[in-house]
Amino acid sequence: MANEKRRLVVKIGTSSLILPNGRVNLRTVDRLAYTLASLNNQGFQVALVSSGAIGAGLASLQLTQRPQEIAKQQALAAIGQMELMRIYSQRFLDYQTQVAQILLTRDVLAFPVSRQHVLNTFEVLFEEGVIPIVNENDTVAVDELDHHTTFSDNDELSAMVAVRLQADQLIVLSDIDGFYDQNPRKNPAAKKLARVTELTPAMQKAAGGSGSNFGTGGMVTKLRAAQAMMAAGKQMVLCNGANPTVIFDVVAGKPIGTVFG
Repeated sequence: MANEKRRLVVKIGTSSLILPNGRVNLRTVDRLAYTLASLNNQGFQVALVSSGAIGAGLASLQLTQRPQEIAKQQALAAIGQMELMRIYSQRFLDYQTQVAQILLTRDVLAFPVSRQHVLNTFEVLFEEGVIPIVNENDTVAVDELDHHTTFSDNDELSAMVAVRLQADQLIVLSDIDGFYDQNPRKNPAAKKLARVTELTPAMQKAAGGSGSNFGTGGMVTKLRAAQAMMAAGKQMVLCNGANPTVIFDVVAGKPIGTVFG
């Protein structure tokens, strides 16, 4: 952890941020803020890609079921994003660290001019020691008329951000300990892979669907993120986000989760 300017992107999923009862997991948020603030203080440049806006919106309105209508989901995201940033801002300030909000859509990163403006913003925030907190702009990112703008619980978004920022490492915090050769929820004999250097068709087949009632991602989108990182010559680590202080171990090079690349 001696590299003064090492750049990290950390992605945390909805399943890690929202409790099974639908409430925000404040203990996880606090540990995440403590960990990232500590790394920031050591000179690391850290960006956080955070899901959970719709989950936080559901919690704010004391709802338990995610609505089917896109407009209602977008409204929940608008409510939840405010609540999420309020909690993040409060917790990070407890550790003397300033945060900033960056909302993105796939189109913004696809077009060179808008992408450069976004990257310029990141660079200034890093220079000022501010941690950017990134989420998808759910109020405008909808999937209609085959115009693909969404990121699937931010797994792919985190990889796109990490690649564009030329981050040394992408750390994906999920509700699973790593990548298994089979679905561990269905097969107790499934084995966790410590390292993956190439994604095979068998691995793609082993990936299941979304495991959370509140999230939209799954192992398939995590493998897409891993593929994007490996194609760029970068590393991604998938590990359990129940206690985000595990990031310290990942950064220290300890054998945590599954390393892709």
